[in-house]
Amino acid sequence: MCLAIPMKLERRDEFEGVVSLDGISRTVSVMLLPEAEPGQWVLVHAGYAIAVVDEDQARETLELIGEHADAMRDL
Repeated sequence: MCLAIPMKLERRDEFEGVVSLDGISRTVSVMLLPEAEPGQWVLVHAGYAIAVVDEDQARETLELIGEHADAMRDL
């Protein structure tokens, strides 16, 4: 199973960008998303930003991931 995490694009240049989530920042490749701009939410998988998503979709996905993590802790 593959999982892409929504993260906010903070800054970018032609090939790399810095994304963040909950105070954690990572450098990722943005080569697949030449249209992505700082301030937008992107899906990050294996060090690559692979899609631009709207903020509502990003927050809903993060909420579902959090619910799943909580359920796994209760096992």
